[in-house]
Amino acid sequence: MEVINDDDFLSLKLALVTDPTYHDRMIETKIIETPTNSDSSETCEEGKIFSLFQTREQMLKQLDHKTDTETLEEDGKGLQLIHLLLISATSVDENNIPSAIENLCELYQNVSLSGDSVQRVAAYFADGLIARLLTRKSPFYDMIMEPPTPEEQFLAFTELYKVSPFYQFAHFTANQSIIEAFEREANTNNRALHVIDFDISYGFQWPSLMQSLSEKATATDRILLRITGFASSLEQLQETESRLVSFSKGFRNLVFEFQGIVRGSKFARPKIRKGETVAANLVFHLNSLNSYSKISDTLKYIYSLRPSVVVLVEQEGSRKTQNFLSRFMESLHYFAAIFDSLDDCLPLDSAERLSIERNHLGKEIKHVMNYDKDGGKCLRYERMETWKGRMENHGFLGIRQSSNSVMQAKLLLKIRSHCSPVHIDGENGGGFRVFERDDGRAISLGWQDRFLLTASSWCCE
Repeated sequence: MEVINDDDFLSLKLALVTDPTYHDRMIETKIIETPTNSDSSETCEEGKIFSLFQTREQMLKQLDHKTDTETLEEDGKGLQLIHLLLISATSVDENNIPSAIENLCELYQNVSLSGDSVQRVAAYFADGLIARLLTRKSPFYDMIMEPPTPEEQFLAFTELYKVSPFYQFAHFTANQSIIEAFEREANTNNRALHVIDFDISYGFQWPSLMQSLSEKATATDRILLRITGFASSLEQLQETESRLVSFSKGFRNLVFEFQGIVRGSKFARPKIRKGETVAANLVFHLNSLNSYSKISDTLKYIYSLRPSVVVLVEQEGSRKTQNFLSRFMESLHYFAAIFDSLDDCLPLDSAERLSIERNHLGKEIKHVMNYDKDGGKCLRYERMETWKGRMENHGFLGIRQSSNSVMQAKLLLKIRSHCSPVHIDGENGGGFRVFERDDGRAISLGWQDRFLLTASSWCCE
């Protein structure tokens, strides 16, 4: 396994969400006072919304100035901001527009995209709440929800991949399971491995697999790696294929083939050759499907292929789309942990951090807050136990994670955690953590006590 080494980065501590009872106390908060009908005329509301956007604009201008970290880390300020966020979310949920606008104005006066992790995550959640106040026809809605360009999204993803163990943990753990399945069938697979990736994305997962396979091959005993990748557009497939083909040329003991399939209403069946080891790759894919029936159809389709291994990696969460406040609180806790972990990777004044948060994480937060307006495109996060039940119900059996997978995960975190110590099961403390779960059949990456994502491997019954 090859891991990119970078310089040490600044680490700041987040005082938020350390009290395990905080969620329960805060979710019970209610807004007692409601405005009279005379305060909520359309003209008045439009004027208040315009004023709210002016306050937001002032917040955005703070990026032009250096941040005073001593001021940002006042005791209790983080909890006050989260409390104000929840009051705002409750007002939005109750359609109490005057109260929501008033509280959001106060929020924007106390948050900053260049502040500490609480201020930064609160700013993006405030944006998501504003969008929820508006109709899709409003020009303000488009202003808030305008997506980053494909170039900005690619750059943000690339930067997050480099500085955080988040995606590397997912990819390296999945690849280790694929390699082990390939080695188990060494006597029957004719040195051929076929990976079917149900969401090829940018293809960042596969260079490390090529390198690992190359270490097991020789010039006279080459390994054939075939990747079938699904994507939403032909352009994305062509760019990914070009990137992977170019990288594969550095390994003369590998034969690389790529087949791209544009995802449509029906699956195009990959060409499977006799004897080859087949691996189905489900890294951050099932949660992108906007209905349980599509998840079920995908799992039935995979089972019909009878792969040697299915690798599943999903972000941890429980976001009930029918209950806005529950989704809000669960999402807030999750993204607060992600933003806090970035302080272990990048300094506050980092342009890379701003890119990651604005064009990757911030975009996701706003879509989570506006699931019902987004055509159901919000990621469907579930906890490990839910995904386990779905896999078992579709005929898959969990495979115990090898000691090599666990050791690799720990090594990755040791290298990537620049400031906060790495902790293993049962140890107290902050920073990134590795958890072995489900009697060794799953490995989770965590930040402090919160699971961020979980990897597992499956075979057909």
